[in-house]
Amino acid sequence: MAQKGEHLLQRPLYVFDLPEELLATLTLKDQTARPIQDAPPQVDSPIPESIDVEDGPTKATSCNLCALSFGSVAEQRSHVRSDLHGYNLKQKIKGAKPVGEADFERLIGDLDESLSGSESSESEDDEDEEDGSKPKESTLSALLKKQAKISNPEFDEFESRKRQRGPGKPPLLWFSSPTIPDNMSLGVYRALFSVAEQEEEAHIMDTLRKKQLSPKQAPKVKANEGGVPLPGTDLGPHYFLCMIGGGHFAAMVIALAPKTGKKHTGADERSATVIAHKTFHRYTTRRKQGGSQSANDNAKGNAHSAGSSIRRYNEVALTNEVRELLLSWKSMIDTAELIFVRATGSTNRRTLFGPYEGQVLRNNDARNRGFPFSTRRATQKELMRAFVELTRVKQSTIDEATLAALNAPQTDSTTSTPAPAKPKPPKPTKEEEAAALHTSQIIPLIKRSKVPALLNYLKTNSIPSTFTFYPETHHTPTPLHLAASLNSAPIVLALLTKGGADPTIMNDDARTPFTLAGDRTTRDAFRVARSELGESAWNWEKADVPAALSKAEAEKRDAQDKSEKAAESKAESERRKAEAERLRKESEAEEVKRREQRLGKGKALGVLPVKTGAELREEEARGLTPEARARIERERRARAAEERFKRMQGS
Repeated sequence: MAQKGEHLLQRPLYVFDLPEELLATLTLKDQTARPIQDAPPQVDSPIPESIDVEDGPTKATSCNLCALSFGSVAEQRSHVRSDLHGYNLKQKIKGAKPVGEADFERLIGDLDESLSGSESSESEDDEDEEDGSKPKESTLSALLKKQAKISNPEFDEFESRKRQRGPGKPPLLWFSSPTIPDNMSLGVYRALFSVAEQEEEAHIMDTLRKKQLSPKQAPKVKANEGGVPLPGTDLGPHYFLCMIGGGHFAAMVIALAPKTGKKHTGADERSATVIAHKTFHRYTTRRKQGGSQSANDNAKGNAHSAGSSIRRYNEVALTNEVRELLLSWKSMIDTAELIFVRATGSTNRRTLFGPYEGQVLRNNDARNRGFPFSTRRATQKELMRAFVELTRVKQSTIDEATLAALNAPQTDSTTSTPAPAKPKPPKPTKEEEAAALHTSQIIPLIKRSKVPALLNYLKTNSIPSTFTFYPETHHTPTPLHLAASLNSAPIVLALLTKGGADPTIMNDDARTPFTLAGDRTTRDAFRVARSELGESAWNWEKADVPAALSKAEAEKRDAQDKSEKAAESKAESERRKAEAERLRKESEAEEVKRREQRLGKGKALGVLPVKTGAELREEEARGLTPEARARIERERRARAAEERFKRMQGS
């Protein structure tokens, strides 16, 4: 028995090309009766063959932490590597509530770009870092740093504003029809309607009927110009979509009216019409470290590596290329019904929205929209996937009675008592959050021996001399303990003389930083610090530091050590050379002895031994220089060649 409405659902439903039978019976459902979903249900129907989008598994996956669902395992894996998922993990560790995609975008609105986020994990070219430095802070770490500042608790302010605003509207408008199964609902993205149309939900059906478009032929385009249409071509209703991030940019102008065609089976099919498209990619991001070069320069000052210079040049080049493309597409963008943009980070938004002379996109344009779902790396394929996701009608099958039972309050006394929830870990104090942030910044600087950066960080943040890492480490609880255990003499001297580190603090094993030093250079750094700071600075006996040693004496000892090592190395080289010469002479003596033995045996038998050609040549070349040997060898080969030539002529 055929299911009701089966003939209407045989092909994917398209917002601008709905069947007349379905369109005439659609009614808007009560939006408050449905649960608010952060991500829409995925459509089970296949994508048209003319649109190149990867097929995902039929069973949807989800992330319980972020309350998001995905249509494929690839999308779920991309989400797990995103900054949103990482941030919600941090929130869970601290005992705080996770945030949604829209809230997270607002949180990072003033921060700079990241590579992780919504970008795909597929790498194109693995460029190596020339500067050898460890990464700058990513979008996630920058956000955590911003929230950890005690004097500026912006996250708390954001939460208060969020509570005042309320939960907001769901991203989908849901419809029902008597021509489809009773437990099925059809969803359309709210972003496809203008602000005025969204406010008049009572007339939303009239608006949806007006949006229906008949199929038409694709407009003629210029060859080799990224699909730019010929002048005077009627484009019809169209959207402008673009994405930028991580050095990747993709833009597309796509018509809303579908085009018709024939499958290989002869059946009719409808597909999207791309009017114009263009993609750019420039090496602007610091591979495996996150963030753009400009953001790193703003945070730490200009780097002086070859890679940083290339990235700075490419950032400017990418900005110019994007703005030139937008200017060449100005007529199409100005006539677009809606503009969908994904540009996370202030640098990317400045590239698109300026301000700059002759800018095309503007922040106050009422047509501007964000993509109401997760997106990946900026490519033409991803833009097409996003357009299909935006304009395809979503199908959701749900039992309304079960939904009403879930929404109704539980008043039945016979209901089983739920299991007690696990106690949440205590929320760290602001002091502990600040200590954790300082720990995450100081440890990498010590490990990379970044003396100026470490001193600047300690001074800027007023780190006390008794500062200990958080979470605590038993073996190296302080920066001085860590530097001593790593045998980093410059860091030890800088922490003692300029950073004000306390050398008397002991770890859990009752060991001072000096006792963790593994070489004489590091131990001398403690003694030099004692000489420079004076005996009254610290209780040096308690710190186990020996008598003071001046810097000149320490340098003299280092120079003496180097000379001794050089002398030892030279003596060892001479010893090896003498040993090689001895072995060579012994080998020659053994060879002479063997020849004499063969000669003696020949005389005893009355027959002189016949020498081989190789032995004759060796005797001839003995005692000659390499140049003379080479000359004799060339003459011998020339004579042999002449003999062969004569034999050939004689024959």
